[in-house]
Amino acid sequence: MTPLESRKQLLLAESELNRAQLIQEWEAMADEVHALARRIGTFGSVAAAVTSLIVGLTAGRSQAAAPATEKTTWWQAVLKGAGLAGSLWSEFLSPRPQNKSKSGEAGR
Repeated sequence: MTPLESRKQLLLAESELNRAQLIQEWEAMADEVHALARRIGTFGSVAAAVTSLIVGLTAGRSQAAAPATEKTTWWQAVLKGAGLAGSLWSEFLSPRPQNKSKSGEAGR
């Protein structure tokens, strides 16, 4: 084997090692992104629940204390909008069935 062929073989082996390492790092990064998305979803669900609770308490208090002809204040409108946004957020982040098979593992 000539030095050039030997060098070529070494470069091919190094390339395969780099490719395998890149795949491992990519999968680790994807796992971290999925974990972060789950944490954000959990936070969004908690925030939606708290917002709904505040809106419910505020709505119950304002209906009992205010006459029907009185306009709602700006903060009541903001809380109502936040409640709607929270429920939409929690619906958007609701768990969906996940496909357990990762692409590329079938060929290994």
